[in-house]
Amino acid sequence: MRIEFARSERSSVGIEWELAIVERGSGELASVGDRVLADLAGSDGSPHPFITSELLTNTVELVSGVHDRVAGAVDDLTAQVAEVRSVLDRIGEYELICSGSHPFSQWYDQRLTDKPRYHKLIERTRWWGRNMMIWGIHVHVGIEERDKALPILDGMLAYVPHLQALSASSPFWAGVETGYASNRALMFQQLPTAGLPYPLPHWASYERYVDDLVRTGVIEDHTEVRWDIRPSPRWGTVEVRVCDGVSSAEEIGAIAALIQCLVEWMSDRLDAGETLTVLQPWYVRENKWRAARYGMDAEVITDVAGTERHVADDLRDLLVTLAPYADRLGCAEELQRIRRTLDDGASYQRQLRVAQEHGGELTAVVAHLARELREGTVPRASR
Repeated sequence: MRIEFARSERSSVGIEWELAIVERGSGELASVGDRVLADLAGSDGSPHPFITSELLTNTVELVSGVHDRVAGAVDDLTAQVAEVRSVLDRIGEYELICSGSHPFSQWYDQRLTDKPRYHKLIERTRWWGRNMMIWGIHVHVGIEERDKALPILDGMLAYVPHLQALSASSPFWAGVETGYASNRALMFQQLPTAGLPYPLPHWASYERYVDDLVRTGVIEDHTEVRWDIRPSPRWGTVEVRVCDGVSSAEEIGAIAALIQCLVEWMSDRLDAGETLTVLQPWYVRENKWRAARYGMDAEVITDVAGTERHVADDLRDLLVTLAPYADRLGCAEELQRIRRTLDDGASYQRQLRVAQEHGGELTAVVAHLARELREGTVPRASR
């Protein structure tokens, strides 16, 4: 099977942001996404070009255009948030939130979006599929040469725990405090083609992998390979999908800037003839679990020799390494926003604090998430 890799501008960026709709009073998930999308359709019934459905009707997905700078992609998304809000304000008392999971809603109360691909997915995956009440962000970064895509993907796997810890926002599941910073990470990988990618040495091996799955009926095409990081041949990008959903435009911009800078840094190193650090698959898997379990308190494995560091310390050093690339890409301000997360806590930590302050009342957590999406996150010193 031949899979063409589209031409793409080097280190161009696009972002996808999955948002949940909740009832303003109860905080429960609200299955009104189909009504929102119908209202946003064109006069001829054509769908909105950038705001789309997802697996469940409690969700809308926002998709930015392709940009040179992260700020442009984030501006796209915030304008789309305003469009969705305008509809929600007309049809009822609803709010938008974003986190890796909803703090207390139950899977059996949710409605499936009526599309053949989703019905097929649920028929195959049953209970695990129905439990996919999860939200994430996906960041695409352009790769100008196809043969760079898999080496950069392999190099990016060393930073899965950094991205997982920074974005972790699913400490609750169906009303239970799980003890995990990102319960979403472990839930999502139960799908047959989700989770960490397999080591594939070159593009032909990726084509053979997809061909094997198509011939055996596992998937219909490469878009159904739902790895945490994957090549996206249609767009000519590496797509980073490991992150939990985040609740503010500032955070999504910071994480997108980190990803864009990492890809540009690795692309530069490949151009210079360097070999990127590629961790053993068992280290990558352990790192993902540690970040999902411990979040910003994780000790992560940073090299093939097994050196371990606190993830926050490694992130602070990484920001220094990537600063020249952020200047080049015009995302220095967004990249430095990572420091606020390091100082103030990731979303899972903020959610746990709110729950503790309200005696375990999880509707307060939903209200907190809605407020962050409306107003942005506030530095702890300003509270």
